[in-house]
Amino acid sequence: MSDRIRIALVHATPVAVDPIAQSFRHIWPEADTIGVLDDGLALDRAAAGELTEALSRRIAALARYGLSTGASAILFTCSAFGPAIEEAARILPVPVLKPNAAMFEEALGYGENIGMVATFGPAVAMMEQEFAEEAKRLRPSARLTLYLASGAIEALRAGDAETHNQRVSEGVAELGERDAILLAHFSTSRAGAACRALTSRPVLSSPDAAVRKLRRLLGG
Repeated sequence: MSDRIRIALVHATPVAVDPIAQSFRHIWPEADTIGVLDDGLALDRAAAGELTEALSRRIAALARYGLSTGASAILFTCSAFGPAIEEAARILPVPVLKPNAAMFEEALGYGENIGMVATFGPAVAMMEQEFAEEAKRLRPSARLTLYLASGAIEALRAGDAETHNQRVSEGVAELGERDAILLAHFSTSRAGAACRALTSRPVLSSPDAAVRKLRRLLGG
């Protein structure tokens, strides 16, 4: 095994794999990463309509498997499983990160008027709750305005990244001037360049923020 720091990346959908790989290449190439994929999780979460006990058990099992690989930290890359990830973090001896926590922290450093473009409807309510919790801790006056980019994630799953990026960019245009704009999911980050071309305001992505936080936590 390499003596470099290893991070286990737990994916619930294949479309999250490339964005986080790119973020590690650009921000922390010295880290080793290992991917753990249960590509039925996102589909089963959407079908269930809620985070069930069975889904939570799968999240815990994936976290334990990530730990078994020798990982120094575990990063989940899907936004729809927050409470289950928090429970895994309580029982494992290494940092276990929710996908959007670092991005919310960074956004609240820019101001109180935050916009967010989401593409996966089942994750929205949970993300809004997590943002509210972070805002209560860091900037109680902050507010989040959400835009759900209809059809974007379906286009991406079908291999049409161009349509996905266009729908996400439309969301940025609709949100207008904010202190910061968030691309809600790891998969959404692939529209970053198109979105930044439309606004002078900071456009933040979950994978970049997560890698920056992991590097700070682990001393990389």
